[in-house]
Amino acid sequence: MDTTNLLEINDLAVSVEGKEILQGINLTIKSGETNVIFGPNGSGKTTLMMAIMGFPRYRVNRGRIFFNGKDITSASVDERARLGIGIAFQRPPVVKGVKTAEMVQACLKARNRSEDVEQLAKKADMTRFLSRDINVGFSGGETKRSELLQLLAQNPQLVLLDEPESGVDLENIALIGSLINELLQKGCPIHQRSRGGLIISHTGHILDYVNAAKGYVLYDGKIISCGSSPLDILDNIKKKGYQECASCPIK
Repeated sequence: MDTTNLLEINDLAVSVEGKEILQGINLTIKSGETNVIFGPNGSGKTTLMMAIMGFPRYRVNRGRIFFNGKDITSASVDERARLGIGIAFQRPPVVKGVKTAEMVQACLKARNRSEDVEQLAKKADMTRFLSRDINVGFSGGETKRSELLQLLAQNPQLVLLDEPESGVDLENIALIGSLINELLQKGCPIHQRSRGGLIISHTGHILDYVNAAKGYVLYDGKIISCGSSPLDILDNIKKKGYQECASCPIK
């Protein structure tokens, strides 16, 4: 284990309802670094995110997950959240009976933060949604902004983003990119950043707004390629397809 890594995953195998989805995943993220994972539908991308977050449906059969040098493989979801891991879902749940403002306030309180909820909501253009139940009747872009607002309040050290551009129109994606950049401290020099990010992207559109240091290709439950130029990886996928990435070197 390298103690300089914010997140380190070693030889991780994960099953869902008895079926093994991930096989021998190795991945590292350093503080201040954002990585992106590409892969076709059904390749195991979301399973990896859920396993990192510790959802019990995603059973670890083999391997270890370390966060800030601490073995969290057996830690609960709430323990991982308290340690500083936050997630934005591809399809966030609707939560009837809980107002958006109440959730944001709860996130702030859990992190001992005293920011004003309305001021925070302004950043995500969500002030008019604070009195509404979480994600009830929200559009795709509004739901994504709601998720990012909650992450801004949570202020996690590791940000997990599952398809942040999915279901988002052009009017919203620039704002979503801006919010992600704020979460990941992109306005600071990399040596001053304390946070890291892992983004799942099927289309790669989010990379028009958010820079990533490293890209991975996840195919059929395995990482078949990785490198320090995510845009080049994406371009290769567009030209040749995912299977051809198996011939690319893992750097």
